[in-house]
Amino acid sequence: MSFFTSLAIAFRGNKFLRGLSFTVIILAVVSLAMYYPQHFVGIGAFKYSALIVPLLQIIMFGMGTELSLKDFAQVLRMPRGIIVGVVCHYTIMPFIGFGVANLFNFPPEVAAGIILVGCCPSGLASNVMSYLARANLALSVSVTTISTLLAPFLTPLLMNMLGGSFVEIHLWEMVWDITKIVIIPIVGGLLFNHFLHGKFNWLDKAMPILSMAGIAVILTIMVAAGRDNLLKIGGLLIIATFIHNVAGFFLGYWSGRLLKFPERDCRTIALEVGMQNAGLASGLALTMGKMATVGLAPAIFGPLMNITGSSLSSWWHSRLPDDDIEEKQDKKGVQNPGLVQV
Repeated sequence: MSFFTSLAIAFRGNKFLRGLSFTVIILAVVSLAMYYPQHFVGIGAFKYSALIVPLLQIIMFGMGTELSLKDFAQVLRMPRGIIVGVVCHYTIMPFIGFGVANLFNFPPEVAAGIILVGCCPSGLASNVMSYLARANLALSVSVTTISTLLAPFLTPLLMNMLGGSFVEIHLWEMVWDITKIVIIPIVGGLLFNHFLHGKFNWLDKAMPILSMAGIAVILTIMVAAGRDNLLKIGGLLIIATFIHNVAGFFLGYWSGRLLKFPERDCRTIALEVGMQNAGLASGLALTMGKMATVGLAPAIFGPLMNITGSSLSSWWHSRLPDDDIEEKQDKKGVQNPGLVQV
């Protein structure tokens, strides 16, 4: 655990490795929760799980403070990319999750957790990974925002359709849970940004750190709560979530390629499809009262997607997108007008 923490601090000092520091921190807190779960369950009658929903609301409020009404104008500038990104996200991940859940024959509530992860919107981490991967960051932010705003409608409907055979789904309760966890805080953050933008510079700097710390705390609580079940089926569940995650990257990327999108946009769609809001899935598992079973898949998917996502982004970072290479070659040709092809 000290090794992971030291490594994360070292990574912060390197421009290329800085994006991987949060991934290493996640590995540290997961290790901590697996070795000492008793310290992360609660104190006396108070259960730390009660912190999950408020932390998610703070994270979503932070997302709202980073948005402005101008950001929504991106939808008008690149509607095709956003529509494809959102449609791929809400079709590929839920159905892959359903297929994986059936393939591995997990207990019903554990299987429902895999499907729940697939039905959630894309995670905020996808924006960071898109930046590292030299992808289309504006498209990434737009797809994350739109998929998140659609979550109160699409997540319960998809979960009811695909996960209803594994666990009882209270449709309208889930709609309200997502609304109070996601929509209300984001709207609050938007209003804060609109009326108080620039007046609290310390908050702008603090919110990203607070969001990362919140995600780490949520994962620690979730892993500690489901530790015994993880020890029983953890190996298979890691394989299942890995397949789910990587299939999202692969199918998302090739959906963009088949539709003739630029390389930057294909990378963005891959990351937006493959990276889920595992924190929201954890919060929904808690509101369902099944944190130690339905919450297992989100507890594994969160750290795993950070590892695979950061690895993929680092690989892409070292390879310029095709459109960037062509643009550089065009500029070279303009700078050397004497070099004319005959």
